[in-house]
Amino acid sequence: MAVKMKICGLSRKEDISYANALKPDFIGFVFAKKSRRYVDPEKAAQLRRLLDPGIIPVGVFVNEDPKQVADLLKQGIIEIAQLHGQEDETYLLKLKKRTDKPLIQAFQIDGAEDVKRAEKSAADYILLDHGAGGTGETFDWSLLGHISRPYFLAGGLNPGNVKNALEMTKPYALDVSSGVETDKVKDFEKMKAFAAAVREIAPAQRRYSEGNKTVP
Repeated sequence: MAVKMKICGLSRKEDISYANALKPDFIGFVFAKKSRRYVDPEKAAQLRRLLDPGIIPVGVFVNEDPKQVADLLKQGIIEIAQLHGQEDETYLLKLKKRTDKPLIQAFQIDGAEDVKRAEKSAADYILLDHGAGGTGETFDWSLLGHISRPYFLAGGLNPGNVKNALEMTKPYALDVSSGVETDKVKDFEKMKAFAAAVREIAPAQRRYSEGNKTVP
């Protein structure tokens, strides 16, 4: 299976146009008010209407009221909720009672114990990041050698390190934000280079693995 791609932090009509041209699997709208990439629900709804229907919109939240998250999912503004704060298992259960849409829980990876904690998450997907998100810094990818469930890899990804990331890890998806920006806005050329790198390297890597009988 080819590695999937998520481009996060879209906030302008131009960003949506770029995504529609490049067709990542997922895009992200950030609903955390402290983020410079913040979009309010009304703006997100406007951008969602412009988005190619084949691209899945993800909402990024930080310790948001479960009702607000569920409402945005029910309205179809987003299809997946990504939890990037201190949400615990109790929070996940409350949210799951309000929606059956998929949930991604993000974890800051500083050591092996963080990986083990992420593996136990009740969320549908986990996302492994360097910090609070959007820092532009990577973490020690060697910590992921024995992870037992699919994950989104985030933190410091850019067109120049996609090859290294895929050589060291086996993610379900790569998640990029600041790595495809210039002067704090999305840069189409960088987005295009990132998409090209993922699509060039991931299939070639799989063909090599199949040839060596390491892929079922």
